[in-house]
Amino acid sequence: MRTSNRRSFLHSLGLLSATGILSGLSKPAWSRNLDRVLSQTGSKSPLDLAKDEDFWYYVQESFTSSPSIINLNNGGISPAPKIVQDAMKRYMDITMEAPSYYMGRILDQGREPLRKNLARIAGCLPEEIAMNRNASEALETVIYGLDLKAGDEVVLSKQDYPNMINAWKQREIRDGIKLVWINLELPSEDNDYLLNKYVNAFSSRTRVVHVTHIINWNGQILPVRKIADAAHARGIEVLVDGAHSFAHFEFKIPELGCDYFGTSLHKWLTACIGSGMLYIKKEKIKDLYPLFANGDPKSEDVKKFESLGTRPFFIEQATGKAVEFYDMIGAQRKEQRLLYLKNYWMEKVKNIPKVKLGTSMKPGFGCAIGMVSVEGKKPSELENFLFEKYRIHTVSIEWENIKGVRVTPNVYTSLKNLDLLVEGIERFSVT
Repeated sequence: MRTSNRRSFLHSLGLLSATGILSGLSKPAWSRNLDRVLSQTGSKSPLDLAKDEDFWYYVQESFTSSPSIINLNNGGISPAPKIVQDAMKRYMDITMEAPSYYMGRILDQGREPLRKNLARIAGCLPEEIAMNRNASEALETVIYGLDLKAGDEVVLSKQDYPNMINAWKQREIRDGIKLVWINLELPSEDNDYLLNKYVNAFSSRTRVVHVTHIINWNGQILPVRKIADAAHARGIEVLVDGAHSFAHFEFKIPELGCDYFGTSLHKWLTACIGSGMLYIKKEKIKDLYPLFANGDPKSEDVKKFESLGTRPFFIEQATGKAVEFYDMIGAQRKEQRLLYLKNYWMEKVKNIPKVKLGTSMKPGFGCAIGMVSVEGKKPSELENFLFEKYRIHTVSIEWENIKGVRVTPNVYTSLKNLDLLVEGIERFSVT
């Protein structure tokens, strides 16, 4: 009787309910401090706030950055802030108490609120959002799900991501479709050039154009809406690889004019590793086959794309805290800070002899991701030098006609970190 009364009391507090579990994380001191400093920013514009190191110090305190490494490869995988890590650990602990019960009856109840929150950021209907594990899975769902036949053409670029290129090549082998390749000379600040590279590849047999919103190698932003409008005028469907654009700079997916959009949430939304999202324009859902078999593959319900089998729901649900963190900083504040960080170090190295920049500094053509190279040196040599001498983690790129070291700061990166990067590049250039 006493146990029954205790259980009733806990239920009344919501501690044994889905609501209690999914919202029961209290705010730690660092989070309260960030809330406080956000409330004190007043009418300060995002552009002015981007340069306010006192403000961004509190954002930096929200992460568990390693003191022994300066991580400037956030474009690969970004660390999640503490609030996301804590949520994942808590949800995992709960799951392990009775996995089938807590996953299937408790944590699963958080999917629809999460779907609505992601749709809000994306600017689309919740019925157009499916959750999965990464951008590759999202995009391959579309690549393998489209009804294409032998002779149909797909336009894509040599600068697209290898997983997507390989998926399209597999369809070429299996189904006899034709891949039409374009080769982009980057960086570019000419949207007409970028648009025409795609349009000139279109033909009467083109069925799909695959566009990477922001090229992962060097951070080039492509004029997706212009390409999409030109494609739709010719009856061509548009698939956008948004792995690096979602929650990186401000836009709404419908504004891109695309039919399909896939992204990873463990990059710029700073969710847990292994979280992704697929957007499908509502009227396109019915005719797209799911990657993983569903009882009704021709259903108009976007949830048919979530038949992934058993998966870590605790990772998925922790994404809700990543959304809260993103909202707390604000989309415009984040975009301006990321652009400021990229341009900060680039301004300091651009006039160093032999140093070449591979990314535009202009808004609209680049944001956080930047590329640098040194004449006469291999990208891998610069990458190794920065790590060995300064413990700065970057990544060297040699892909098609793009060669250099990719530098990717995030909101927790300090100017002191970037000053060391500048020192390292300058020192390397004279070795």
